[in-house]
Amino acid sequence: MTGVEKVFDVGPSGIEVAYERFGDRQAPPVLLVMGAGAQLLAWHEDLCAELVAHGLQVIRFDNRDAGLSSHFPDAPAPDLPAALAGDTSSASYTLSDMAADTVGLLDALGLDSAHIVGASLGGAIGQTIAIEHPGRIRSLTSIMSSTGDRSVGQPRPETLAMLMGAPNESRQDVIDWWVTAFRSVGSPGFESDEAELREYVGRAYDRAHDPLGFARQAVAVIASGDRTARLRSVDVPTLVLHGADDLMCDVSGGRATAEAIPDAELVVIDGMGHNLPRALWPEVASRIADLVKRAETAPRGGEIESPR
Repeated sequence: MTGVEKVFDVGPSGIEVAYERFGDRQAPPVLLVMGAGAQLLAWHEDLCAELVAHGLQVIRFDNRDAGLSSHFPDAPAPDLPAALAGDTSSASYTLSDMAADTVGLLDALGLDSAHIVGASLGGAIGQTIAIEHPGRIRSLTSIMSSTGDRSVGQPRPETLAMLMGAPNESRQDVIDWWVTAFRSVGSPGFESDEAELREYVGRAYDRAHDPLGFARQAVAVIASGDRTARLRSVDVPTLVLHGADDLMCDVSGGRATAEAIPDAELVVIDGMGHNLPRALWPEVASRIADLVKRAETAPRGGEIESPR
């Protein structure tokens, strides 16, 4: 572990990217890409340690408009309701730009390619890297994500309404709201530690609170459209992980992703929602490590339904 560092002039957009690196620099590199509004902190250090224990090098980082990476406060105001209604004119960038940022980070770190693990928005970024930068990705793990097809992977209406009502008032109000939101979209089959959750949300708030950054990222996803047809060209070993009880991104999104990518392995976990509960970290780390090992030797795929 090196602590959080920054690289500058990253990718075509020339942004700043904050990142942290764990494990042996000679081990296979695994790049963790987080979801909308979330920072590198959301990849818990203990989960990173699980991956390192499997012989992997782990890199977590802040996407643009999150954490300590570049934000775009002077961009046009994102209009998420309009985007959901079909008007994406307020988009400041697309998933292609975020994928190019991620590839630019690989360049800055001197890595010709990496195993990409993306959660939610991060899964969509990983898919876009596999489509648009196939030489830079060794394997893809897409977690609780979808294809961009608006007929699958959609949030429950009440979940979407809740997310649209996020407060931007006091620190305590924001923390209380996020704890309630995490409870709503989290994993009903697994225990959660509210004290740990409050500590995480407080750290994230203090590190970089930017509600418009979340909205800009969300509009970027919608503006990028449906990837289904292009996903059929993806030719890297792929694992699709999804919770059967995901209220934020319905499991149909994971199924559609696995169906679109040739030979993708699908793992559906009962009791898992739109988060990665601690109890699942050993399994998640083991499945990612197995995929990396297959990709580093003889890639192969196949669909697995894994109820819990």
